[in-house]
Amino acid sequence: MNHSDHVHAVAHHVSAAASSSVAASWRRCLTVHGLVPEEARTPLRLSELEFGYAREKSGYLLEEAQGELDRLFSTVGKAGCCLLLTDENGIALERRGASGDDKDFRGLGLWSGTMWSEASVGTNGIGTAIADERAVVIYRDQHFLSCNTGLSCATAPIRDHRGRITAAIDVSTCRDDAGEMAMMLLSQAVRDAAARIEANLFRRAFSGARILLVPDGKSSPALLAIDRDDLVLGATRAARLRLNLDDRRIATGVPAADLLNETPAVQGDDLVDAERAALRRVLSRANGNVSLAADTLGISRATLYRKMKKLSVS
Repeated sequence: MNHSDHVHAVAHHVSAAASSSVAASWRRCLTVHGLVPEEARTPLRLSELEFGYAREKSGYLLEEAQGELDRLFSTVGKAGCCLLLTDENGIALERRGASGDDKDFRGLGLWSGTMWSEASVGTNGIGTAIADERAVVIYRDQHFLSCNTGLSCATAPIRDHRGRITAAIDVSTCRDDAGEMAMMLLSQAVRDAAARIEANLFRRAFSGARILLVPDGKSSPALLAIDRDDLVLGATRAARLRLNLDDRRIATGVPAADLLNETPAVQGDDLVDAERAALRRVLSRANGNVSLAADTLGISRATLYRKMKKLSVS
């Protein structure tokens, strides 16, 4: 059975699609995207104008990722690998590759300005990592299109400061001897680079805030952005999952000390700042209910209103 026949057989088998992420992707390619594995298809290529707009839109990402791309390529570049950074649509914004390998990779479409979504070229590292929102390794014959079965890819998605997919980083190789162990090592390197870029993006988004590392035990950065009164301004996806946070809860101004079961550290010796921080925490815990906050503090509503006015707490 050739590759195309195998893809059709597996993708039409419902139980296989339910138990295998690759089979589920193959099924999406057939039923949702209308692709066929035997088609000699290359990625969609953007015009210069479209590519320029995509890069401009992701300018912040490119700035924060450059150092990590250079660091990763210095490790994998001599091993016959191509490195791509894409946006959330799978558009290759940045590329690193050795000049001796350029002809092969360009012919496959692993080049700046191409789109590696599943809708464009079926199951592949970039498109499937974005669709599944997780790091993937796609070995040669796990690709949907028969013309891509010479590739092996290791890809990790990158999330923005609110935990949404904003990019992907991919290492691909055409080498026949790229075995499972080698791809696992590449996958770890890619995931580490993605985690560092995520951390860079988060610190950029909350440049004026204090950043706390939440103990998580995983490779993804679990970070909190805290204001001067110990209230949470933002959290990475790993921190959101670890601490059961979402945009709505963050918007209420939940105290970091409550989440981490710690006594908040007061910055400096300014008693006014300390009193303001304490007052905001009490109001946050009372969900903005002034009467409840006053009862908690053991003071009257009128006194609490005067303190709020004095300390510029709204």
